[in-house]
Amino acid sequence: MATPTDAIAPQLRLMWLASPALPIGAFSYSEALEAAVEHGLVHDDTSAADWLSQQLALMARGDLAALAQAIPAWQRGDEATLVTVAAWLRQTRDSAEARLQSEQMGQSLLVWLRPQGMASGEQLAMLDRVTSAHLASVQTAPAHYILVMALALSTIDVPLAQALQAQAFGWAENQVQAALKAVPLGQTAGQRVLTRLAAEIPAAVATAMATPPEKRQLFAPMLSILAARHETQYSRLFRS
Repeated sequence: MATPTDAIAPQLRLMWLASPALPIGAFSYSEALEAAVEHGLVHDDTSAADWLSQQLALMARGDLAALAQAIPAWQRGDEATLVTVAAWLRQTRDSAEARLQSEQMGQSLLVWLRPQGMASGEQLAMLDRVTSAHLASVQTAPAHYILVMALALSTIDVPLAQALQAQAFGWAENQVQAALKAVPLGQTAGQRVLTRLAAEIPAAVATAMATPPEKRQLFAPMLSILAARHETQYSRLFRS
């Protein structure tokens, strides 16, 4: 007999959504870390920590800020705000791999989410409308990861800061695992990197929550160039 998802304690549901074991394919993306290793920008645990710290700061004013705005929008049924967030997510994936990652993880999360009962039929119908708004095609567009994760997190009764911290830590775990393989690093070195990122997450979350919609931005030219170069990199372990 299946256990209803809402019978699971909120903190455990939160940990579940942040877990690298969630079947959405996050482990297969390095988010240009592999390209940074190829170009000599990351070569040990110190440079890996520096690289990921900068990415966390970028997330704080970008995707994490979008998540901070989308979660309460889902909770109050604010479709107009969600349409704006969806458009921003679509417009800011400035490489093919970044777009693929966002859409693939979003669709995989949605496939996992439906049978869990963590979203109502009305919310799922709204998701279809939100992702298709302002598009010329009459077909439903793929839902980006941040938008679907915001929907899932909006159903859990925890403070917004906790939800964002959990997501940021899950991202950090995934990226450290990527660094272990790509640099490569040992397990102890990887834990040093994770310790630094964990210490920086509360400030990143505070920045995300204080960033208004008009101040969200993902301007990072070096990251964009490396992400594009990764598309034709000769030897690759990761999809981005």
